[in-house]
Amino acid sequence: MNGLTAKDPARDPTRGPAHGPARGPEHGPAQDPAHGPAQDPIRAAGCVLWRPALSGHGIEIALVHRPKWNDWSHPKGKRKRAESAEACALREVLEETGQSCSLGPRLPTVRYAVDGRPKEVDYWVGRALGGTFTASREVDALLWLPPAAARTRLTQLRDRELLDAAVAASRT
Repeated sequence: MNGLTAKDPARDPTRGPAHGPARGPEHGPAQDPAHGPAQDPIRAAGCVLWRPALSGHGIEIALVHRPKWNDWSHPKGKRKRAESAEACALREVLEETGQSCSLGPRLPTVRYAVDGRPKEVDYWVGRALGGTFTASREVDALLWLPPAAARTRLTQLRDRELLDAAVAASRT
């Protein structure tokens, strides 16, 4: 994954209608004809975190288990006020996995709803640089798996698609 190149998320074909309407400050909030102005999205950031496999062959992907949702996902979390997406991604990876990391290429922004409110998560490929995992109420387990096994373990389709995008980026 060292040879990954950044892509312009605005031109990414995976950010089509399935990921929600394009919005920006120049257009104002999206309108829902049946319900009026849309709510501001919850902003978050995270990484598809990887490291060289301990076997010396290939790579491993970090997955976190969140007991609140009983799911396996990539490390991510909400942005703090005035925090950049990049700083949030680095902070959340450290908080949830104990790993410091370096950010690589930007991945597609993922959009979905949580309790009826829109959420936008900015992602990067992140290379783990080292650290120690400590279980918490938020994340109670960390697994390092080869990409194919990680894809199978991920709970949400959107997280599998994100993993596929990270792996594809590593081949270009």
